[in-house]
Amino acid sequence: MTKVSRTKIAPEGPVFSSLVQGYWRMGDWNMDPQSRLTFLKQHVELGITTVDHAHVYGSAQAPCETLFGEALKLDPAMRDEIEIISKCGIEVMRGDAPSNHVNHYNSSQSNIIRSVETSLQRLGVEQLDVLLIHRPDILMDADEVASAAALLKRQGKIKHLGVSNFTPSQFALLQSRCDAPLVTNQVEINPLNLSVTEDGTLDQLQQFSVRPMAWSCLAGGALFDTNTDNVQRLQQTLNAIKQEIGAKSIEQVVFSWVLRLPSQPLPIIGSGNIERVRSAVAATELTLSNQQWYRIWVASKGHGVA
Repeated sequence: MTKVSRTKIAPEGPVFSSLVQGYWRMGDWNMDPQSRLTFLKQHVELGITTVDHAHVYGSAQAPCETLFGEALKLDPAMRDEIEIISKCGIEVMRGDAPSNHVNHYNSSQSNIIRSVETSLQRLGVEQLDVLLIHRPDILMDADEVASAAALLKRQGKIKHLGVSNFTPSQFALLQSRCDAPLVTNQVEINPLNLSVTEDGTLDQLQQFSVRPMAWSCLAGGALFDTNTDNVQRLQQTLNAIKQEIGAKSIEQVVFSWVLRLPSQPLPIIGSGNIERVRSAVAATELTLSNQQWYRIWVASKGHGVA
């Protein structure tokens, strides 16, 4: 059985599994607590010990962190076998919100602390391995964020701080105020969204030996929609390369394409189907050549390199 490797994601960061199991769609999986626990144990057996959550995932009635916590409560010893990531900073409309509420970001110290305490209570754990600031907040006071993180670390509620969807300048700003290095930047990476390969995000992380986490590697399912010219080109190219490298699906080719990046991203798997998780694990044994990687890039762009 193929198992994924473990890796230190930053010079002063934690050790994570090289694939991460995402739980943002857990509320759609129609699993009871025992089934959720079984799924957790199955992917841990595959070496996927790192799990990705966020304060905002799920519904007001059934936050995904709560669903996960219900499963973990059935076997509390599993906490020692996993690394838990959660995120804070997005405030969305809930059923009891006032009529003038608008979805917004809030990275104030009080909100960060409240969010972490809520996540810990839902998950039924005492500490997060990594807390991520979920989205760049135009009103972010970097000193306030750094102060909140320092306090939460002293209290033992988080081990490390990172960010999600930050530009290089936003990453550098927050890093300049923090006593400890940020340990990751979780960003979207897929053949339909090449922005972080072009705007310096991955260059900056590679410079500091910080490994990004890659969300939406399959472009939220858009790679399987044939309504656009670039998706049709991509499907044709992915299917051709699938045959060339002996992959079982174009999903495996895409995961291999993400893993080929020199910043060494940690892809996040969004499926609650253990067979699709196994398929992603098998993709870690596949390797694309430079030419194969660029053929996918060309199919996405619609033109060759200059």
